[in-house]
Amino acid sequence: MTSPRLLVLQPSKSDPLAKLGEWLKTEGMELDLVPLWDEQAPASLDDYQGVLCLGGEMGALDDLDHPWLADVRKLLSSAVSQRKPVLAICLGAQLLAAATGGQVRRGPQGPEVGVLLVAKRDVAANDPLFADLPFTPDVLQFHLDEVHVLPPGAEHLAASTKYPNQAFRVGASAYGLQFHIETTPEIVLNWAEKDPESAACARPRHFDQDFLEEAHRDIEEVWQPFVARFAKLVRGELSPAGCLGTQLPLV
Repeated sequence: MTSPRLLVLQPSKSDPLAKLGEWLKTEGMELDLVPLWDEQAPASLDDYQGVLCLGGEMGALDDLDHPWLADVRKLLSSAVSQRKPVLAICLGAQLLAAATGGQVRRGPQGPEVGVLLVAKRDVAANDPLFADLPFTPDVLQFHLDEVHVLPPGAEHLAASTKYPNQAFRVGASAYGLQFHIETTPEIVLNWAEKDPESAACARPRHFDQDFLEEAHRDIEEVWQPFVARFAKLVRGELSPAGCLGTQLPLV
């Protein structure tokens, strides 16, 4: 039996697949990784059963410096219209929102950084990926921009007090997560070193090695099963949500 093939779009060297790669390979996914700073994204999704888009330090609309961002938005829009499962992380979530009619901007309340909680919205109880999550799961935050306005028809799945649009679903099976679930302590410490101004916004101890190691164990306990459910969605073993939200490419 052929393994499901997942297109992995990586916008930045600083945010690799890390734990997500391990979890998805455990689930039998074949991962086709495209480092976008070095390789061109495929023109179509015909050879893929799903899409994963990672994060990065650039903005979702920084096309002048990163022209390939337009190609990524087009692919994400196409995935939604074709009802192919999508998991989009941080910058990926912002790209997904921008590709399907939402709005992204610099967060007016400043950076959201550290190991923090998000809270599920009521509608998440009926979502195939979010229903079994704890009500307030731990996540890793490190972003300056926000999804200011969700795409038309999107389901709002999780919020935080600082920036409400933390998780959403567009259409039947395209998910955007403003936060990170894929990191390791080493990745996060590297971000803090590269952006000390943003890191200074975190609570005390949030960049201590011991704290990060314990936090990542908690994150893995909650989010690895979530990724396993996403893999089932890609394999066709889990029914997607109802046919909601944007269904046609908007870019």
